[in-house]
Amino acid sequence: MTIGLFVPCYIDQFYPQVAIASLQLLEKLGVGVEYPLKQSCCGQPMANAGFEHLTGGCNENFIRNFSSYDYVVSPSGSCVLHVKEHLHSDKNEAKAAALRAKVWELTEFLTDVLEVRELQASFPHKVGLHQSCHGLRGLCLAQMSELMAAPYSKPESLLKLVKGLELVPLQRRDECCGFGGTFAVTEEAVSVRMGLDRVRDHQNAGAEFVTAADMSCLMHLEGILKRQNSKVKVLHIAEILNAQV
Repeated sequence: MTIGLFVPCYIDQFYPQVAIASLQLLEKLGVGVEYPLKQSCCGQPMANAGFEHLTGGCNENFIRNFSSYDYVVSPSGSCVLHVKEHLHSDKNEAKAAALRAKVWELTEFLTDVLEVRELQASFPHKVGLHQSCHGLRGLCLAQMSELMAAPYSKPESLLKLVKGLELVPLQRRDECCGFGGTFAVTEEAVSVRMGLDRVRDHQNAGAEFVTAADMSCLMHLEGILKRQNSKVKVLHIAEILNAQV
């Protein structure tokens, strides 16, 4: 099994430690991982802004870089969902369709493909889990609270394998943080208010850290926490699952 590690552009530029933690975690689990050097943006920002018709170059570049791998794994649920639903090709649609089926978000790959039941990780802190909208309702990483169905959470199941980690109980565990990509730009006031509400829930629960399977949501929450001079920190789930404290 060979994995192509897809690192979204904002992680590459602002949070490279998340990519490193993802690589190290997968290697610890015995998986062969490669990082295609010519990968670039998946095209999500353009598509979200209404310019999906201009993402053809991004799509073809993604196909060139990742088609040869057994799996493509990424520590960003929003980018994974975009690729799964919007990767197309005017040159070879069959190849694009085959690749869409091979793209996995990191936590779903760990639980559904590798079926991880044990981790050599330690993180003795109180942690609040933010379950991002796209992961929750797009990738089905966890059960939506509005459904009368059995609860589950793939990120939570992995966090429970970490020695010393205490998950704090949240009042609104699957509420949106307000980021939403371009929504945070076009509806700044609403976005910030939603983020403040989300941060307050974690703070009231006594969280020392807020984690998620997507750094974009955490980037939004981190900005709010820093403006408050809060002691609460954010960490991508890959950093915690890879931690040795």
